[in-house]
Amino acid sequence: MAKSPEKKVSKPPIFVEAEAMFDKVADLTRETSQKAFEYFMDHGGKFGSRFDDWLHAEMALLRPVPVEIAETNKTVNIRAAVPGFKADEIELSVKNNELFLTGETKFEDKKEDEKTFYTEWRSNRFYRQLRLPAEVLSSGADAKLKDGILTLVLMKKPIADETAPIPVKAV
Repeated sequence: MAKSPEKKVSKPPIFVEAEAMFDKVADLTRETSQKAFEYFMDHGGKFGSRFDDWLHAEMALLRPVPVEIAETNKTVNIRAAVPGFKADEIELSVKNNELFLTGETKFEDKKEDEKTFYTEWRSNRFYRQLRLPAEVLSSGADAKLKDGILTLVLMKKPIADETAPIPVKAV
């Protein structure tokens, strides 16, 4: 009897503590700052292009990730394009109404006899910090990666109904 091919099960993206994500952001900011300073020095240390140097450094270090955020009465739904990343290479963190997305994938090894003529590959990493339209719960989040699209469904924190009547009991 022939063996049926094994179905590859994809792991969901990893949720990490917000504090661990803050450490990553601090490291990335230092690295971006250093790269921006290198660009600044390449211009001869002339002032006036620091913002452009910073943006250029970010473009060199991070891959752009287009994002769509939508909401319903109970959920906040996020879609992010992360082609080339596996689920276990993506980390997510939520704190109040902030979402942190980060990912890093490995580059394919270059052949020693190969010289790159042209490339648009800039980075194997991404980072996005997004303000959400409402506070969300980190528990019960549903994150799925399919065909390079990360889909994330977060439950909104319940809001106490401030206009609800409060019964008065006679004592």
